[in-house]
Amino acid sequence: MAIMTNAALAAYNAALKQMNVPGIEPREAAGPSFSELLQQATDQAIEAGKKSDTLSLAATAGTADVAEVVTAVAAAELTVQTVTAVRDRVVAAYQEILRMPI
Repeated sequence: MAIMTNAALAAYNAALKQMNVPGIEPREAAGPSFSELLQQATDQAIEAGKKSDTLSLAATAGTADVAEVVTAVAAAELTVQTVTAVRDRVVAAYQEILRMPI
């Protein structure tokens, strides 16, 4: 089934390139996809957490600036809040789709 989907998508993109419809871009020119944006956001969240952990450990050893530690921890906290909010919205959207009549 995946092979047929990929072939259909390739055919659609080829037809779209030939049509040159203004306002409609082929997938390659449209920029990052939703999944790519989510992956980037996830990677940034993980990096913020790692930085916060590293600076917190350095602070306990007495080798880090307290202002840097507080800033990193606040950034990690904001990241967690953002990820939680996005997750809640995705779950709400999924539940709304499940409630749609067929």
